[in-house]
Amino acid sequence: MKAKTVQAAPDLRYLQMLARQYPTVQAASSEIINLQTILNLPKGTEHFISDVHGEYEAFLHILNSASGVVREKVDALFATSVSKADRDQLATLIYYPEEKLSEVAAHTQDLEEWYRITLHRLIDVCRLVTSKYTRSKVRKALPKEYAYIIDELINTNYEFHNKRDYYENIISTIIDIDRAEGFIVAVCNLIKRMVVDRLHMVGDMFDRGPRADIIMDALMDHHNVDIQWGNHDVLWMGAATGSRTLVATVLSNSIHYNNLEVIETGYGISLRPLAIFANEVYRDCDCSCFAAKFAGDDADAYTEKDKTLAARMHKAITIILFKLEGQKILRNPGFGMEDRLLLDKIDYEHKCITIQGVKYDLADTNFPTVDREHPYDLSPEEDEVIDQLTESFQRSEKLQKHVRFLYTKGSLYKVFNGNLLFHGCIPLTCDGQIMRFSMVGCKNLGGRAFLEHAEMVARQGYYAKPGSPERIAGQDFLWFLWCGRNSPLFGRDRMTTFERRLIKDESAWTEPKNAYYTFYNDPAVCDMLLAEFGLAGPHCHIINGHMPVKSKKGESPFKGSGKLIVIDGGLCRAYQSTTGIAGYTLIYNSNCYRIVSHRPFSGRQEAIKENKDIASTSEVFERMERRVKIAGTDIGSELQQQVDDLKALLHAYRMGEILEDHRV
Repeated sequence: MKAKTVQAAPDLRYLQMLARQYPTVQAASSEIINLQTILNLPKGTEHFISDVHGEYEAFLHILNSASGVVREKVDALFATSVSKADRDQLATLIYYPEEKLSEVAAHTQDLEEWYRITLHRLIDVCRLVTSKYTRSKVRKALPKEYAYIIDELINTNYEFHNKRDYYENIISTIIDIDRAEGFIVAVCNLIKRMVVDRLHMVGDMFDRGPRADIIMDALMDHHNVDIQWGNHDVLWMGAATGSRTLVATVLSNSIHYNNLEVIETGYGISLRPLAIFANEVYRDCDCSCFAAKFAGDDADAYTEKDKTLAARMHKAITIILFKLEGQKILRNPGFGMEDRLLLDKIDYEHKCITIQGVKYDLADTNFPTVDREHPYDLSPEEDEVIDQLTESFQRSEKLQKHVRFLYTKGSLYKVFNGNLLFHGCIPLTCDGQIMRFSMVGCKNLGGRAFLEHAEMVARQGYYAKPGSPERIAGQDFLWFLWCGRNSPLFGRDRMTTFERRLIKDESAWTEPKNAYYTFYNDPAVCDMLLAEFGLAGPHCHIINGHMPVKSKKGESPFKGSGKLIVIDGGLCRAYQSTTGIAGYTLIYNSNCYRIVSHRPFSGRQEAIKENKDIASTSEVFERMERRVKIAGTDIGSELQQQVDDLKALLHAYRMGEILEDHRV
């Protein structure tokens, strides 16, 4: 009896706290009815995107169009009554309302009539996309300045004569008082918000493309987003924590690909200390091995002096990087990466190096800052430069804001509505078993347990006290996640930056993939991995990014008989020559799963001016046996628990265990 009493007391205390929010039988009953209504609505649409890599124009277009879902709604309503050209214009207006309104105003004679027709059509679209939600949820999403008007318009029954006049009068008044443009923008933004209930970003917002910061701004403005960290994301996260190694990595990569706009313009980080240092120390050095890549028309926009400076800066920061990486490897024997200590293996007399028993000629051994006796020590000048650059990363207010958002909304993996989302891989051994790690406070952990431990350590790299052992360990581990052997985000045996810069023999450049990328074709292995994260059933999937799908060579994004979907199809232009397309996105609504394959985006300005959409192909690959309701989702489980708690409260009221309070 005593044990039962101890068990029952917390339940009653919880119900007493719940009674403060629902102080009467009527209040509790009303909320039960409300929640049950929500549970019986169709689940919201989920949108999955990965590997955008700074390609902000294509990303924003896909986000605005919801991978074609917006256009489908427009066509569903108007395919038989409105011309294709007008439907194209309406869709573009929804994607880019401010810009399209300016373009229309400059080329339309009877603007009031255009406003009238357009407002009617937009309200019809808005009514359609909000129909699957409760009126309460829609109201919460309404822009404050137009909330009452939009609510009236989308909930007016147009068939009744009196309501029709009322409806027309509202629209006429909006136009007469010169509020049509503002109202159109508000309705377009509401449509885009309601057409997708939740956005999943499956990693790699950063690097390669021009402006990852614009992508991050858009994600911070999104109403409902979660993020699974990619290896390029943790690279920037580590740089923002003050990791000198990851600052050097970011700069080395960015200079190599001539991708400095995000650093200098996006985040306001000055590279002047590096430029001065590089020009002084490497002025008389051959830097041809470190020439930056200037793609397409970019090459003509730079002088030879610019290219020479870029090569010097690239060489300077890369040598600093090699030294700092060596220090990390020496400090963390648990990473098992001693074979990547290469600076001390250089044979300067014969200009060669031996790696894994193979001798390679080196294209460059002129490293004026490398002390051959202590090759991993920074020179005083290098130490000062990297400190200055690291301080700039830490002082960038915008970068810090974006990284805090990544830590708040992000994680290494997510389980949601029967799907397991992660960017890279679940490391496996060569015999298909889950690989186990012993490092940074963990021993023999693999799979889910290792990812959860890894995430905790990664968070310490940002949140632990500066200079503390926990902070340093966390920063080192962020570097491991970026490029460490069999890291769950990197998924390879080694990163061959040294070889690619200094060895012309491409056989030295190989970066063997983890066995995961072979075994993920096996449905049994996919089932094993899903079970590791508590998932099983016909509609459970692994949703993966990281490794671009080479569709032009016939590779399919579906692995393991459809249990695993890789949605990295090359949204970033740098990978499109490899993939043959311009990205995959995934849509999961209440009826089906479908994958959307995109063609290259012609650009924002052309899209606005000529109403050009991204050419996409949509394929439904899995249908539900019956329409999925909110009751069958993770959020539904939470709501059902609230219903059960409220029913317990009703029982407590009726049994006299808790008294109603009608004064509230």
